[in-house]
Amino acid sequence: MIQIIPAIDLIDGKCVRLTQGDYSQKTIYNEDPLEVAKSFEDAGISRLHLVDLDGAKQKKIVNHKVLERIATYTNLHIDFGGGVQSDEMIEIAFNSGAKQVTGGSVAVKNPALFEGWLKSYGGEKIILGADARNEKIAISGWEEATTTSIYDFVGEYIEKGAKYAISTDVAKDGLLQGPSFDLYQNLQDQFPDLQIIASGGVAVFDDIVKLNDMNIFGVIVGKAIYEGRITLKQLAEFNK
Repeated sequence: MIQIIPAIDLIDGKCVRLTQGDYSQKTIYNEDPLEVAKSFEDAGISRLHLVDLDGAKQKKIVNHKVLERIATYTNLHIDFGGGVQSDEMIEIAFNSGAKQVTGGSVAVKNPALFEGWLKSYGGEKIILGADARNEKIAISGWEEATTTSIYDFVGEYIEKGAKYAISTDVAKDGLLQGPSFDLYQNLQDQFPDLQIIASGGVAVFDDIVKLNDMNIFGVIVGKAIYEGRITLKQLAEFNK
């Protein structure tokens, strides 16, 4: 059964969503992320994808207090990303209650540091962020494109101990046009042991069903929940 992982993106401590990673296309959905997290837990959801967008921009964790509150007042398994670009920052994330930490930009720009985390914390606790545009890795909140193939990138890190990867097709994110099924199928075919978490583009409940049928490990759902296209009731039924 696919893991349904709702997303909470944070700016100024509030729950927001961006379109295609563009900070100028921001919608605030709730002033209190803890309230949102509790609503997910009440629907029988066990995981949460928490992203510090301020942190991603400032290259250091900014919203760790929000992480701490959600970790303290819910039992959600939180994977945290955004601004985790040093040993000090990853310690703050884990000490604030994250169960897993996602590294995207750091895995591209500072591979030695990311490899060190895989060795120190293990592949169960470190998630590789493999965001792509046209199957090429995109970083820094997707503001920078690279010429690195997502398949080469992921393959190299699997050899170094990566077991989980979140992959967002930037071209799809926030547009509610459906996920990049081909991208996830290709990743699955090439790396059958990798726990792939699909992210971006989920628009209707059938998208989740299709990813489940593909045996994808997890799916991150954001805007579709906040805009009522997928209901918490549907997710609760699916999780039974």
